[in-house]
Amino acid sequence: MFDKKTNIAAQEAFGEAVNTGNFDAFDDLVAVDSIDHDPAPGQVPGPAGFKGFFIKMRTAFPDLHVEVETLVADDERVAFAYTLTGTHNGPFQGNDPTGKSIKVRGVQISKFADGKMTERWGSTDEAGIMTQLGLT
Repeated sequence: MFDKKTNIAAQEAFGEAVNTGNFDAFDDLVAVDSIDHDPAPGQVPGPAGFKGFFIKMRTAFPDLHVEVETLVADDERVAFAYTLTGTHNGPFQGNDPTGKSIKVRGVQISKFADGKMTERWGSTDEAGIMTQLGLT
């Protein structure tokens, strides 16, 4: 079943889970066989993959915050542009904490069925993160 309002609510709940660190919520928001078309190195499919990724991100950036700037949706997909902020206070990609703050932009498209994410495409300004941390 496809429903735009349900999909937007699921995407917003996913963002809230990222912002609060309540990653167990992904079990109800992400299909077990969900495919991330832009996975992080070593990221597994489904809710476990998102949990593992965001645990690492919140360890590196304990105040990690995703702010949606604009969002559009149809019956199957939700697309949005966002700003990602945080302070580098934990290990990140093999680098010791710098204490520096980041602010970068990104976009994501999520496909849903029955209120669960089944596919994801996305891009965050990773070069911007590394530059702002002084690691490039």
